[in-house]
Amino acid sequence: MEFSRRETLAMGLGAAMVTVLPFRVSAAADDRIAAFTGGAEMAEGGVTLNAPEIAENGNTVPIAVEAPGATAILVLAAGNPEPGVATFNFGPGAAQQAASTRIRLAGTQDVVAVAKLADGSFAKASATVKVTIGGCGG
Repeated sequence: MEFSRRETLAMGLGAAMVTVLPFRVSAAADDRIAAFTGGAEMAEGGVTLNAPEIAENGNTVPIAVEAPGATAILVLAAGNPEPGVATFNFGPGAAQQAASTRIRLAGTQDVVAVAKLADGSFAKASATVKVTIGGCGG
């Protein structure tokens, strides 16, 4: 089977877009994290993120986050067109620094939680969720 020059170029462009697209989406998540942390370093640990390993429906994926001593927790879905999912803020009277919700995932991707701790430091956790049916327009 022979391809015309136009078909060959189209296939090459398509492959390039598939290669570049994840980096653009990931950059958007990185930008949100940088805005939240002010570019500060993040420690691994200190945040617990519970998410299913496999979600049969990306429209309603249950997650829970907890970070003792946190003043805020940012939750991102790194592969969604708009990665910001939620920011939970905790005041001094909060009994615990934990939250749970259901989120939408466009497909298999990492869910990331970044916590701002009371001492001004940051910690993060992530979990990969495999989605069998997409939730964001899919």
